Amino acid sequence: MEKYRQPGYSIEERVQDLIERMTLQEKVGQLNQRMYGWDAYVRTGEEITLTDAFKEEVARGGGMGALYGLFRSDPWSGVHYGNGIQTEKSAEAANKVQRYVVENTRLGIPVLLTEECPHGHQALDGTLFPVNLGVGATWNPDLMQRASSYIAAEIRSRGAHIGLVSALDILHDPRWGRSEECFSEDPYLAARFTESAVRGMQGTTPEMLANSDKVAVVLKHLCAQGTAQGGRNAGPAAIGERELREIHLPGANAGAKAGAAGFMAAYNEIDGIPCHANHALLTGILREEWGFEGIVMADGVAVDRLVALAGSHESAAALALSAGVDLSLWDTAFSTLEKAVSQGLVSEQTIDRAVSRVLRLKFRLGLFDRPYADETRAISAVGAPAARETNLQLARESIVLLKNTNQLLPLNIPKGEKRKIAVIGPNADRLYNQLGDYTSVQREGKGTTVLQGIRTGAPEGTEVVFALGCGIRDGSTAGFKEAVAAAREADVAVLVLGGSSARQFNGAFDSNGEAIVGEGSPSEMDCGEGVDLASLSLGGVQEQLVERIAATGVPIVAVMIQGRPHALTGIEAHCDAILCGWYPGTEGGQAIAEILFGKVNPSGKLPVSMPRSADQLPVYYNQKDPGRPRHYVDMPSSPLYPFGYGLSYTTFEYGDVALSTDRIKVSELEAGGQVSITVGIVNAGPRSGAETVQLYIQVRESGISRRIAELKGFRKVELASGEQQSVVFKLGHEELAFWNQDMQFKAQPCRVRIMVGGSSVDTVATELLIVP
Repeated sequence: MEKYRQPGYSIEERVQDLIERMTLQEKVGQLNQRMYGWDAYVRTGEEITLTDAFKEEVARGGGMGALYGLFRSDPWSGVHYGNGIQTEKSAEAANKVQRYVVENTRLGIPVLLTEECPHGHQALDGTLFPVNLGVGATWNPDLMQRASSYIAAEIRSRGAHIGLVSALDILHDPRWGRSEECFSEDPYLAARFTESAVRGMQGTTPEMLANSDKVAVVLKHLCAQGTAQGGRNAGPAAIGERELREIHLPGANAGAKAGAAGFMAAYNEIDGIPCHANHALLTGILREEWGFEGIVMADGVAVDRLVALAGSHESAAALALSAGVDLSLWDTAFSTLEKAVSQGLVSEQTIDRAVSRVLRLKFRLGLFDRPYADETRAISAVGAPAARETNLQLARESIVLLKNTNQLLPLNIPKGEKRKIAVIGPNADRLYNQLGDYTSVQREGKGTTVLQGIRTGAPEGTEVVFALGCGIRDGSTAGFKEAVAAAREADVAVLVLGGSSARQFNGAFDSNGEAIVGEGSPSEMDCGEGVDLASLSLGGVQEQLVERIAATGVPIVAVMIQGRPHALTGIEAHCDAILCGWYPGTEGGQAIAEILFGKVNPSGKLPVSMPRSADQLPVYYNQKDPGRPRHYVDMPSSPLYPFGYGLSYTTFEYGDVALSTDRIKVSELEAGGQVSITVGIVNAGPRSGAETVQLYIQVRESGISRRIAELKGFRKVELASGEQQSVVFKLGHEELAFWNQDMQFKAQPCRVRIMVGGSSVDTVATELLIVP
């Protein structure tokens, strides 16, 4: 038996043996992921049949490196419950694909099945969690790790192997349609969630990747897509190396250290170099500096976009491969790599390097020894009760209370008293509007809208009436009359507003799946991939609706369901209370209702700054310190709500900050020394609640310009009424070193202000000296 087929040999020995047996055609086949998975099968009744197109693709490459989106369901793919792969048939379908590839190719190399999971598996019946901005608002990476483990179990139970995970984009421009895919505007917070996602999906040791409930993680996007010029998707990132290393690479570095199996290159360019052609990034930093040994996957048709630089598909493929891209996605260019070799554009040795990375991942996943999935597991793994409970808890902790004048919330309705609640707004009763982009078609009756949650959670005897009021972007005011009438007769009006990333089956899509929503389009989408905004004000006539309801004199609770931080300046003064819900997922309606009625105390904190207007941008909190205040003449420079901010139904008070030492030597930090920071916190309010204690530093006299504040630690603590607790942080070399003038990451003498509190602007402080 060939060595590569024998599990007794090491992975490296098996990879080398296999490569030596492969033809150039077979090698190139392993680097291609050209096909949309939904084109690989046809469903007739209950039967799944492989298509001729799939078989021809296998023959083209003498095998297949990877197949994308076998289980994807959405308007772009056109897959729904009538024609898609049912949960109970999913492993059977995956096995048909795998069996055909193994049994109908010379070497029998298994295929990788790649699936989207930015906030849950994008498949029929897949559990859909809150989007990343909502997850970031929980400030609870442990909860994210638990959710990620359920996502992995669902994907692997169906027979797939790779999860594409949005994690690396830092939200610097909220006009960008993919803002919802970012954990935060802060690199430290985003990095903690990135490593949690990797550990949840892959496990905490390399060996766990072969487990039947784990999948390989490909993190996207590498890197700096969240700082695109003008907030336009895939636009250039006008940044230098310092900004790259301080802000946009820490998440990727954390993911690599956590063991991520791969990275996906970004669509954008940095300093004139497209990421798919950026050797300094994909090889120099990622592999040579960090020691990363996994795969780099191209983004959809991105290598073909290099033709404009390189002049031909062969040259584009050679450019990307030489830079460090290993596996294509839907492009033509990588299918021409045989020609590129014959033309002398790239060496077969470079192809072998990429092939070895792809094969190594297949061996790590155990596919050569156990290529087929258990066809009985998906029924119990998909939509497991424990996953739903974690989903609900994520939604609860993701909700941020922004305003609560005169403690309007929670809505305390005495037992037996009759009250009327008017629920109004375009996001009150539309489930898809609270799910975000990259969302699968939902089964009828699944999930809870805000209106449904309020009706279920309201005290007995409470009357709940509903009026749509208006649309997301629609300019019609025809619904105002009904909405005003409902509000006038109510004790309180709950206005559910915001945005939508919900795609329509009659929508237009680009070749990479992004939505095409042009100026004047009737689509209600105002967020999602390809849907960028110039203004951050609420769309359509939503602000006018708020003004008309406010004129009735009824108390207003605004519930924002959104995928980006909208500018709420136009409605803030009219609202007595404001809840920010991001896209809270299928359980979001119940979670919001529990907070409205006080069953749950809100604990979310903003993972991004909330701007007053798009005219302020950039407004992220950790901008460079100019040394003296800088202001606009026509509006404040400060955000409407700052990073880290979030109210509670109770009150937390902080004591003084104590350091274990007020000075430390550079040599001590380099030797592993640390400074302990202790702060006391007490719940001085009437009920139990969770508070996220945040640690920031501000550095002066370091020889380079630094930021106004930098998050370096956080701890979420649950305290009963009257309970006190001491929270301890530690700062060492990793937290106190920085990229110096020579672009070396080192600790240097400087003055460090230590700030601890409940947000980036509400802190108690002391000072630490780092001395020679």
